[in-house]
Amino acid sequence: MTEPREALADANDVVIVGAGPAGLTLACALADAGLGVCVLEQQPLAALEAAGDDGREIALTHRSRRLMQRLGLWDELPAAAIAPLREARVLDGARPQALRFAAPSAAQEPLGWLVANSRIRAAALAAARRRPGVRLQCDARVVALALGDESAGVTLADGSRHAAALVVAADSRLSQTRRLAGIGASMRDFGRSVIVACMAHDQPNDGIAWECFRYGNTLALLPMNGNRSSAVVTVPSDVAADWLALSEAEFAARIEAQAGARLGPMRLVGVRHHYPLVGVYAQRFAARRCALIGDAAVGMHPVTAHGWNFGLYGVEVLAGELEAARRAGRDIGAAAPLEAFERAHRLATWPIYSGTNALVSLFTDERAPARLVRRVVLDAAARLPLVSSLVNALVTRQLTGDHRAHSEPRQAELHALAGLSGAAGRLDHPRHPAPAPR
Repeated sequence: MTEPREALADANDVVIVGAGPAGLTLACALADAGLGVCVLEQQPLAALEAAGDDGREIALTHRSRRLMQRLGLWDELPAAAIAPLREARVLDGARPQALRFAAPSAAQEPLGWLVANSRIRAAALAAARRRPGVRLQCDARVVALALGDESAGVTLADGSRHAAALVVAADSRLSQTRRLAGIGASMRDFGRSVIVACMAHDQPNDGIAWECFRYGNTLALLPMNGNRSSAVVTVPSDVAADWLALSEAEFAARIEAQAGARLGPMRLVGVRHHYPLVGVYAQRFAARRCALIGDAAVGMHPVTAHGWNFGLYGVEVLAGELEAARRAGRDIGAAAPLEAFERAHRLATWPIYSGTNALVSLFTDERAPARLVRRVVLDAAARLPLVSSLVNALVTRQLTGDHRAHSEPRQAELHALAGLSGAAGRLDHPRHPAPAPR
């Protein structure tokens, strides 16, 4: 028997708009914290259940894996679908020297793990549907949002309403719910597109990810299991059609050549996927009785593969603040828990978001000054032991998401890093988004 809509609305502690991985994972965390959750998704259920491979491989940090294990998502992933990331190497132009990032030699685990986005989506859906405290309503398009002093509510296209103590926007980097809440976002259109394809090769990848900053395009090779790698090609948008028009053999030959034949002969497996490259950073992560998570809060450039990790970090922090408020008998939609979430999530995301934009600007700039700066940066990181150890430690920390595994850098090391990052940032440094109003 279907519950009356008003009864369903009255049962909600939190309404989440968007049944992507971030929204469903938050629903799981909140249900485990004893909160009643309704997830609204504008797609039909059949579309969620049949979501196919979109070509994207997601790099998961240690912190992300711990949260997925705690919420039961990790157990939904077949072991064969999880590929270890043991090392990352960076190449600039045609230079053979690679800048290497690896876990400490004493570490027993890899830097991270690569899992197909489609697998993560399926795992999040399965975990959410197992929880009685999560109600999923599909074919539900939000057209209006009401954020009051005492409660919040959404109105759907069919005229029905859902009330709750808090509304959470998890409906993509172009979030309509964010817009309805009056929250703006800084959007960075790089004028570039990403082409993603699965490549089979004769040589093992040994769990090594390659980031090849070639002149004219960038190639990333992400290790998959079974002598396969995910090729991620970033090109100016006006030449993306040329790459997509290549025959399978021509495309494979081009990827093989740009990889320096390190993995032997290559073959295209399946279809190529194409995405515009746009970064998004919300001006605020919270408003009155409203919070943003996932891409609605931060939509990352894929060069650091941190987008889904940021989504999970936001889930962990927001769920923790709301659970603490509930246990203390406080209003979960009040300003205090949302402001605490805002501060913590901005601190975790802004340095990497802005640093990534500066890095991408530096390594995709074809002008002679930019080429010189990145050569100096890579040479310093490769040849100077102090800089090399610092860069490796900091990058490894971001890849693993585990800041407890390494000691804090000394003050002198911070000055050395500031000099390098400053040289990169001055080429094209994005403005810091406006702080959240009190």
